[in-house]
Amino acid sequence: MLDGMNASSLAPDPKDRVLEARRLTVTFGGEPAVREVSLVIPRGQIVALIGPTGAGKSSLVRAFNRMNELQADCEVSGQVLFNGEDVYAPGVDPVEVRRRIGMVFAQPNPFPGSIFDNVSFGLRLRGLRLDAQQPVVETALRRVGLWNEVQGNLRSSALSLSWEQQQRLCIARAVAVGPEVLLMDEPTSSLDPVGTQRVEQLIRDLKRDLTVILVTESLRQAARVSDVTGFLYHGELVEFDATDTVFTNPREERTEAYITGRLA
Repeated sequence: MLDGMNASSLAPDPKDRVLEARRLTVTFGGEPAVREVSLVIPRGQIVALIGPTGAGKSSLVRAFNRMNELQADCEVSGQVLFNGEDVYAPGVDPVEVRRRIGMVFAQPNPFPGSIFDNVSFGLRLRGLRLDAQQPVVETALRRVGLWNEVQGNLRSSALSLSWEQQQRLCIARAVAVGPEVLLMDEPTSSLDPVGTQRVEQLIRDLKRDLTVILVTESLRQAARVSDVTGFLYHGELVEFDATDTVFTNPREERTEAYITGRLA
């Protein structure tokens, strides 16, 4: 648990809290993956979640937008507050939750179809006419730095793009519907160093009007791009603080041991 630290100390004013977990527990087949995690995600920040494989990082972020419940053996207890409202409350539409809390996965997953159709997918679901879709698609592609690369080939297959371009396309698809939070689950794990650098810069750019929660097993990446870092171990949130503090003056011995390579 957080050693004497108030989980809301990074965002003391409620209006500065975009997400809050309260004693959040996630189990699969009765086995806990996340254990009573409480934290506050500050609005407009890049938050990195670090920890070894199996620490519960992905399960935690998928609980934020109810992705875990797509698995039949998953159970979630506790609360996830988004702008002060519990996303698991009766009557809350999980599709709307996932629109407002978007997600990008480790492997690029463009849909079959054209570049335009991929970015406009969520817009079509919301009933936007084609003429209304076009400027939104262009804006989304510009935000991820793809517009100049694809503007003459919007009707080409999304699968014709390079691996790194496909990942940026998936980010464009996520941001096109106007989320407030973007969950990114190891978005550069399948990219080469050049592609990783481009996506990391994109993450920094998205911070201008989004909150980004980044799952990464790369300590260097967390140190490079994040404002806040949480360290998870065996499903427990060991430490959650400003990134500089976590990496240079951690409160918990286990955090220091992990960062220095003495804890795997």
